[in-house]
Amino acid sequence: MSQPESTSKDTLPAWVDSSHISGMLRGIERESLRMQSTGFLSQADHPKALGAALTHSHITTDYSEALMEFITPPKETIGQALDELKDIHTVAHRYLEHDEKLWPLSMPCMLDDHDENIRLAQYGSSNIGRFKTLYRHGLGVRYGRRMQTISGVHYNLSFPDHFFEALQAHETDEQLKTLSLQDYRSHRYFGLIRNFIRLTPLVMFAVGASPSVCQCFMTGREHHLLPLLRGTLYLPYATALRMGRFGYQNSAQKQLGIHYNNLNDYLDGLQKAVKTPYAPFTRLGLKNAQGEPIQINDHVLQIENEYYSLVRPKQVPQDGETPSEALKNRGVSYVELRAVDVNPYSSIGIDENTAGFLEALALYCLLKDSPNLYDDEQEVIEKNQAEVVNRGRAPNAEMLENGEKHFIEDWCRHYLTELQPMGALLDSAYQTELYRNALETMLKRVNDVDTTLSAKMIEDTLALGGTWSFGSHMAQLHVAEYEQHQLSAEKWAYFDDIAQQSLKRQQQLEQDNQISFEQYLTHFR
Repeated sequence: MSQPESTSKDTLPAWVDSSHISGMLRGIERESLRMQSTGFLSQADHPKALGAALTHSHITTDYSEALMEFITPPKETIGQALDELKDIHTVAHRYLEHDEKLWPLSMPCMLDDHDENIRLAQYGSSNIGRFKTLYRHGLGVRYGRRMQTISGVHYNLSFPDHFFEALQAHETDEQLKTLSLQDYRSHRYFGLIRNFIRLTPLVMFAVGASPSVCQCFMTGREHHLLPLLRGTLYLPYATALRMGRFGYQNSAQKQLGIHYNNLNDYLDGLQKAVKTPYAPFTRLGLKNAQGEPIQINDHVLQIENEYYSLVRPKQVPQDGETPSEALKNRGVSYVELRAVDVNPYSSIGIDENTAGFLEALALYCLLKDSPNLYDDEQEVIEKNQAEVVNRGRAPNAEMLENGEKHFIEDWCRHYLTELQPMGALLDSAYQTELYRNALETMLKRVNDVDTTLSAKMIEDTLALGGTWSFGSHMAQLHVAEYEQHQLSAEKWAYFDDIAQQSLKRQQQLEQDNQISFEQYLTHFR
């Protein structure tokens, strides 16, 4: 088998230096289930002391009521982002009730046999709050509520405008040189997205951390998983089952033909999906026997965010804008990298090695030539993803690229070598060795698969007697970290004030209902 051809010297232009990437911003979104002391999923309401999930800027909920989401604002360094995330976790832990803990794995803690005991996230009686809950109800009707207990980490990253200006000035294509900065920036971000999709198997191998699941997660589902020990299912060489067919998938979406070749085509594809009825969802109906709505509509997507993707182009919506309208009006301002499992060995679900690796990879994806991505190549990528998800640590696991097969270790090693100049540039920009150390850590995992997170998790799950025992053990270790972490009085006051303001904003929204929810829903439809 041939080695992939090296292109690193062509990827990082000689004129690029650390000043060009000065001003990068990153933010982190981490999800975590609340777990009862019994090990089962929490049945309790979102703690009121944490504020209103609908309107809180840092602490909210995702699909289920027990699935907390912690959001940092954009930060200038990785250290600042991780510190902020640690503060948010510490605040959340302080106000958890009934001896609950934060579950530290991507795949859920113990679930009972009844899907209805996975409570939908609740956002109050305002129309927008009820709409958000109805959307989640629709997801449950379509895919089952167990899908709404999976956790992940989303890494948000933006590059400064002066970098895009410099890149555009060095373009040789006259059409690209005449684009507005907004359109050129979107063009480059879409190139980043296509390359990131191509390289998601590397992410899954390097930071995948869901090689096994609690048996309860598979209740009522056919699967090919094997028993690891009582109560735990796995695949011997799996890395990231969360990213495979047991994670959140939408088979209807495969028919959409949504491509990331340019912003307009992407937005057209999304709009088609949110306006096109889909027969299986039509058969589910829009109301239950009591006349209550059960899904927003019967379309391929209820709303744009239902489109599942490993990476998303993003723009901050202004009041009244949908995500697509924000992108159309102001272009892409950052990307959301979503193919990242929760690291159970970190009390905040991510460490600086993962963050540094993702940033070096994103910079590489931005700078590397990025041909358009069509269905035939997408099929190859999906086969590569399935290979690494299910058997990425197998001695004979292979990646297919440009019609040639490569052993996965060679393939990953090639791209990690390609990332070295990016890591050096980032280290120079931040006067650190964080990025070099991060890439060395990932290379060590490639060279010795027993040091991967997925392999370590299997070893520890066996040693501790199962998924719940391993997760509970790590959760308790994380509790000790939260309780030792010191926040200043000003920081506590800051979070208390945000919580109180969020409750007031939710109350105001509920008082401002001008029309009934039925009218609100009809207008949206």
